Amino acid sequence: MEDFKDRFRDYLLLEKNYSTHTVTAYLNDIAFFESFLSAQYDDTDMAAVNYNQIRSWIVSLSDDGISNASINRKISSLKSFYKFLLKTKQIDSSPLLKHKALKSPKKIQIPFSEKELDMVLNQITYKEGFEGIRDRLIVDLFYTTGIRRTELINLKAQNIDLSNHTIKVLGKRNKERIIPILPIIEEQIKKYLSERAQIEDIKEPEYFFQMLNGVKLNDSFVYRLINYYFSNVSEKVKKSPHILRHTFATHLLNNGADINSVKELLGHSSLASTQVYTHNSLAELQKVYQNAHPRNKK
Repeated sequence: MEDFKDRFRDYLLLEKNYSTHTVTAYLNDIAFFESFLSAQYDDTDMAAVNYNQIRSWIVSLSDDGISNASINRKISSLKSFYKFLLKTKQIDSSPLLKHKALKSPKKIQIPFSEKELDMVLNQITYKEGFEGIRDRLIVDLFYTTGIRRTELINLKAQNIDLSNHTIKVLGKRNKERIIPILPIIEEQIKKYLSERAQIEDIKEPEYFFQMLNGVKLNDSFVYRLINYYFSNVSEKVKKSPHILRHTFATHLLNNGADINSVKELLGHSSLASTQVYTHNSLAELQKVYQNAHPRNKK
C-alpha cells in the first residue's frame, strides 16, 4: 500500500495539479486514519476497510472535539484516495460511496469596510524605501484585483503588462486568467520596480515580489503582513489575504458590478462560488430598495 500512497501523491501533484500544501494535508489525513485502524482494529489494510470502520473514526474525531467542517475535510481526503484505488483497480467499490457529509454551520466572512481600506491605504504610515512601497502595493493589489495569496506570491515579473494594463496570474488547477489593473496600481508598480532594481542579490528574479534579502515571499509572511496593517485600523477577528479577496468581490457587487464579471475576475469555475459574496451585499441592496421603491415613499 505504501507504493500506492506514493502513486497517489504523484496523481494529486501531476494529474490533479494540487498544491504541495494540499497534497501534504491529504496524505496526513490518510496517515491519521491508518493510525486509527492500527490502534482500534490491529489492521492497516486500507483496501479492506468497510464503512463501519470509517464511521467509528468519525465518531472518535467528534468525541475529540474536532469540528464537523474539519471532519468533512478529512473524509474528503479519504474519498479521493478511494477513488484513486478504484481508478487503479485496487478495489471494486469505495467504502464511502453512500457517505453524506456532516452538517456544519456556514461561516460568514465579514469584509473590510471602504473606510478601513482607505485608512490602510492612505492614512497609516509605511516604512521608507523598498519594504514600505512593496507592502502598500501588496495590500492594494489584493484589494483591486481580488487575487489569491498563492497567486500573488507566484506572480511572475514577465506577467506584469503595463502597456495593456493587465496582470496574468496562475490560479487553481494551473488555470491562467488576465486581470485588469488600475492606473493607481501601475504607478505603484513602477515605484516598486525602481526600488526592486536596487536589490543586489535576487535568488529567483522571475518572481515579481521579493523580500529585502532577495528571496520570494512565503505564505506566512504575506498573512502576517496583511494582519499587521489591518490590525491598526480594524477590530474584526479575521484579518487575512482571503478577507481582502472577499472585500474586493463585496465592494464590486455593492457598487453595481455584474456578478458574472466578478466571477471571471476571481477565477471561479462556477457562479455558485461567487454567489457566496452576494450575502454581504444584501444590506446594501436593501438600502437601495428601500430608497428607490415608490411604495416606500408613501
